[in-house]
Amino acid sequence: MKEQIFITVAEAADMLGISKSHAYKIVRDLNRDMKAMGYLTIAGRINKSYFLEKTCYSPGRNLQLSQTPGNHMV
Repeated sequence: MKEQIFITVAEAADMLGISKSHAYKIVRDLNRDMKAMGYLTIAGRINKSYFLEKTCYSPGRNLQLSQTPGNHMV
């Protein structure tokens, strides 16, 4: 089976655990950014690699959450 290049709004919503309407906004915003960089975009779909990078889920990326004074993680 060929690896997916694009993911759908429904898949994005499922991955992030959010509603489809919120996922549409995120996909629309990410596609706007990609279009500004000169990439081809498809309405209702987003490049999987770019989506994972922008949502901090890309392989090998270590997200360091800083702890500010008075903000205690439980």
